[in-house]
Amino acid sequence: MLRSILAIIAGSVTWAVTALGADGILMTAFPAWFGEGGRVESVPVLLLMMFYSLAFSVLGGYVAAWLARRAKVKHAFVLGVLQLAMGCVASYQMWDTAPAWWHLTFLPLVLLANVLGGLLRASRKRGPTATAERLRAA
Repeated sequence: MLRSILAIIAGSVTWAVTALGADGILMTAFPAWFGEGGRVESVPVLLLMMFYSLAFSVLGGYVAAWLARRAKVKHAFVLGVLQLAMGCVASYQMWDTAPAWWHLTFLPLVLLANVLGGLLRASRKRGPTATAERLRAA
């Protein structure tokens, strides 16, 4: 149980540090891309932000699954549900920072990205047999 909780926390921290850090770097490096109150109107910038946020959600799901050791996809799914809930709150609070389409597209993809991370980790074979199989396939 403790390992499961730590896996979810670690996945969440992974996403927060990477995605929010990238947001901060982007806002510092390209302040002209952001309007008053951090509003973004540019579709390419919004798509860039969505892409890396979802990539970091995949990473968070992967980390949660890696640390969980069992029921990997289930842990990634739980993390995705938590991120979806937090994302709904954040979207409500920051609705004016992006067009509605961005919020409504991004939110459901967060859950899917986390599950994808869990699936990626669960699909990895472990142990000497898996290594031998990889070498034969190469």
